[in-house]
Amino acid sequence: MELRHLRYFTALAEQLNFTRAAETVHVTQSTLSHQIKQLETEIGHRLFDRIGKRIVITEAGEQLLGKVKLALSAIDDGLRSLRGSAQQLSGSLRIGVTHTFNVSLLPTCIDIFFSKHPSVRVTVQEQNAETVGRGVEAGEFDIGIAYRPNSAAAISFEPLCNDEMALVVSPTHPLAQRKRIRMVELHRQNLVLSTNDTTTRELLDGWFRSVGAEPVIVVEMNPIASALALVRRMDVGAIISRQALIEVKDLCIIPIENPTPMRTPGILWNRDRQPTAAAKSFAVILRNAVLGTPMASRGRRNGNGQRFAGTMGKTTKLSRLAAK
Repeated sequence: MELRHLRYFTALAEQLNFTRAAETVHVTQSTLSHQIKQLETEIGHRLFDRIGKRIVITEAGEQLLGKVKLALSAIDDGLRSLRGSAQQLSGSLRIGVTHTFNVSLLPTCIDIFFSKHPSVRVTVQEQNAETVGRGVEAGEFDIGIAYRPNSAAAISFEPLCNDEMALVVSPTHPLAQRKRIRMVELHRQNLVLSTNDTTTRELLDGWFRSVGAEPVIVVEMNPIASALALVRRMDVGAIISRQALIEVKDLCIIPIENPTPMRTPGILWNRDRQPTAAAKSFAVILRNAVLGTPMASRGRRNGNGQRFAGTMGKTTKLSRLAAK
């Protein structure tokens, strides 16, 4: 059975006349008759009867017709959506994002998005995960990019990858030559960490407690660029998401193990709202960008030639960056 059989069947059921139905689907009357007979043979039921010169639909045909119309409607809607997505979009796109993903990932995705849809007005607000979640829930953002918020009753969370956190130090730091470091070895080390009102800090404190480590927290700050600036200037380390370190070449990035601090970023959707065409298009670019990031490649070297194991894309297959 092929799609054309169903279209021919629907046309004849609506017209109940071979000549008019054939004209509707742009085939000859003999072709239409032959295709209807093929369909009847395949399903094992007569769909139409001839009463004199009239064509009437059978009980089996009536039962099939409703289901076929629904199926064809869904298929046609899908095809129209695909055709529409290939066209240039307009309107606006409101994005809520945490700082981690606003460093490199989001600018990359916006660049690709604008190359396809330059008429869309994009607004980006950088917030913490909880605020991004509330914004998506309230309809203030069309799409959110963050770690899973704690309170997200009306939020649908689409995981993107596993994102580990790493120790970042300057090339002159005593730990700069380490290929990896255990969490317990950070005991009494001078560190720059996020403030204690963030989920990231809460998780880090838990990981430190699990191994009995108490680092010396020299500075608490949330902006990643500022934390990296301190690492460059002072004899301190920072524990930062690897997603935010993709373009960092002048610092030493050291994997942490036993345990490896790991989080799962994703896309936040409002369960009760249909995503806009612009949001759906941007989500496709975002997924491909995450899967295509160098973080997905194991054994990549950082700016100082040190090798580290990537975890981005660990749960999904590697794919190319969209829209080159």
